[in-house]
Amino acid sequence: MSKQNWKPGNMLYPVPAVMVSCKGKEQGAKPNIITLAWAGTVCSDPVMLSISVRPERYSHDLIEKSGEFVVNLVTEDLTRACDWCGVRSGKDFDKFKEMKLSCYESDFMSTPAINESPVNIYCKVKDILRLGSHDMFIAEVVGVTVDESYMDENGRFDLEATKLIAYSHGEYFTLGKKLGKFGYSVKKNRK
Repeated sequence: MSKQNWKPGNMLYPVPAVMVSCKGKEQGAKPNIITLAWAGTVCSDPVMLSISVRPERYSHDLIEKSGEFVVNLVTEDLTRACDWCGVRSGKDFDKFKEMKLSCYESDFMSTPAINESPVNIYCKVKDILRLGSHDMFIAEVVGVTVDESYMDENGRFDLEATKLIAYSHGEYFTLGKKLGKFGYSVKKNRK
């Protein structure tokens, strides 16, 4: 096997493509959506995640001042809206209106979620790390809402049925077939 040496770069792919809803603190502030691929889990107890946003982005200021945001998972049906919200600025467009998305008002916070998303993760900012091209918002998850239409007959949320997408090196992909589940490599065969 032969390998090439490359300069440092972000090659950790695929990653989730998410739509983050945010809103300013002032009365009557309109909600906005920013598309991100730099999002991930950072802790399970307390439940925390991170998003990384360029400081010059319109949503950065909204998130920093309000101290909250909602991570909305993206399905195959939301891919066009996800892409559009990533290439247009909330300074110039009402992204909810333009993409015909509706706000979901929860009990968790004043920032609305995207109703069309099957999973909405409500986050309160705990820390901001100034890293360079992006600032990382480390946030505690204060609640989650899920679309009841994805509940199976046993009351289990069927995440696979939502048809989530991933982002890889500038392109969107649907997730492939299931190859196993956690611990399958060491599980004893039961006959």
